Amino acid sequence: MKNTMSEFKAFLVEMKIFSLATAFIVGVASNDLVKSLVNNILMPIIGIFIPSGTWEEASFQLGSAEILWGPFLSTLVHFVIVLFIIFIITKKLMKAEKEKS
Repeated sequence: MKNTMSEFKAFLVEMKIFSLATAFIVGVASNDLVKSLVNNILMPIIGIFIPSGTWEEASFQLGSAEILWGPFLSTLVHFVIVLFIIFIITKKLMKAEKEKS
């Protein structure tokens, strides 16, 4: 049992599990922040240019199907912002790692 506990401790240290868990929690919180930014600030501004006047209802008919492109656009904007944040963080981490070497 002692050997298993020391292996587990080594796993936690080597894999930086606590850093990963912290990053995950910060990521979830950031996701909520970005979602709020998109839904409450960016999309209402974009909604000004949408003929229906509101992005939540922006859609068109394709045969009998209603294509809801407004909510899709909101999700796309959210995705691009999160992707950009990940890009910036990765770029900074890679630069720091390179300077460290």
